[in-house]
Amino acid sequence: MLIGYARVSKGDQDTTLQLKALEGAGVQKTYTENASGGRWDRPELHKALEQLREGDVLVVWKLDRLSRSLKDLLTLLEQIEGQGAGFRSLTENIDTTTPAGRMMMQMVGSFAEFERAMIRERTRAGLEQARSQGRVGGRRPKLNAAQQAEIRDAVQSGRKTAADCARLFGVSQATVSRIVRGVALPAENANPFTRVIGTIPPLPGGAIAFQRELRGDGQEEVAPEGAAKLPVLSDFPASDSH
Repeated sequence: MLIGYARVSKGDQDTTLQLKALEGAGVQKTYTENASGGRWDRPELHKALEQLREGDVLVVWKLDRLSRSLKDLLTLLEQIEGQGAGFRSLTENIDTTTPAGRMMMQMVGSFAEFERAMIRERTRAGLEQARSQGRVGGRRPKLNAAQQAEIRDAVQSGRKTAADCARLFGVSQATVSRIVRGVALPAENANPFTRVIGTIPPLPGGAIAFQRELRGDGQEEVAPEGAAKLPVLSDFPASDSH
């Protein structure tokens, strides 16, 4: 049985030419779809694939009607072959039910594998060259070290609020908060049992991280320089009530 598949990407495009060519090739049932060839979620394509039985042939007008990605195209062809069916493209005159057609698809697969290997090689060479020049990958920071220091100084001194700094430097308040909290993180030689457990706003307009040093008694709270003294358990009167 010959099963056809016709596809257009936009609503104003017409499948008449494809349907006429498929009908002329003897296709008995055609699935028509309006979707991009780069998408996997194409219901009509999946219906056509599910309909295939051993000995059937899926027919398209052109290869790019099945998929615009060579990798995806080869994956679909492997699936069709795994179901014991064949594939035919009318424009390129490819028919996997013939020895010549199978050879053509093997050549296409070889070129695709070669292309992927070349892309990996060029990418690896580019990364190595960038590293040799001192460049690293990833997105560049929006603020340099001097700007971050200026933000920390402005917020901690109370000259500006976190919202003011966010508007001034064109960043979010969350970014400003992270920059300010960065100065309160424990140093490399700090108590290894110190951990950040939250933030408080002891100074006007900004939040500063504070730490609790876990020394066994759970009493002492340690805050960065300039922050308000945090209450400890001994500051509260004992109560017999429960």
